[in-house]
Amino acid sequence: MLKIGLTGGLASGKSTVAERFAARGVPVIDTDVIARELVEPGQPALEKIRAAFGPDALTAGGRLDRAWLKQLVFAEPAQRLRLEAILHPLIHQDVVSRLSALQGAYCLIVVPLLVESAQTYPLDRVLLVDVPEALQRQRAAARDGLNPELISAILASQASRAQHLAVADDVIVNDADLAHLDVEVARLDAFYKALAQPPG
Repeated sequence: MLKIGLTGGLASGKSTVAERFAARGVPVIDTDVIARELVEPGQPALEKIRAAFGPDALTAGGRLDRAWLKQLVFAEPAQRLRLEAILHPLIHQDVVSRLSALQGAYCLIVVPLLVESAQTYPLDRVLLVDVPEALQRQRAAARDGLNPELISAILASQASRAQHLAVADDVIVNDADLAHLDVEVARLDAFYKALAQPPG
């Protein structure tokens, strides 16, 4: 099975692209979804985060306080690395176990921090969703209500556009409308299916 890593910076449209591949029947493993599952109450990652960051990391109801943690990790790079050291190996382990159950010509593994993470995923190709930084800022503010300072901190913590492009085998430039995106997804879907065919 061909394994395609899907990545891109903040508010580039990775989830939208993944949804459009999924609508075509392509199996998708999303590491953001796995990360959210790993920090649910009762999951070991949540207790590890509480032990590392203290009781403020949890809400009064015992759930992860995402807003508090986001402010902390993007204000202090050392804290972000501590969080990633807890989550990334667990996410990687989960991805590998899910891969063994998949069937199809190819699958997508959505890894937003593919370039930044020390984890090596078993990928055959990397698909980058690329957008100009000005558009990233605009979308992040509109979608998540983030202030310009936090957007700048998040962008500074991520690989640059040049670093992303350097690892990409395939690129979707997501600076137009959804119809354009559908054309690009259809083109790559056909390409990946052809690649997955055994020679002869």
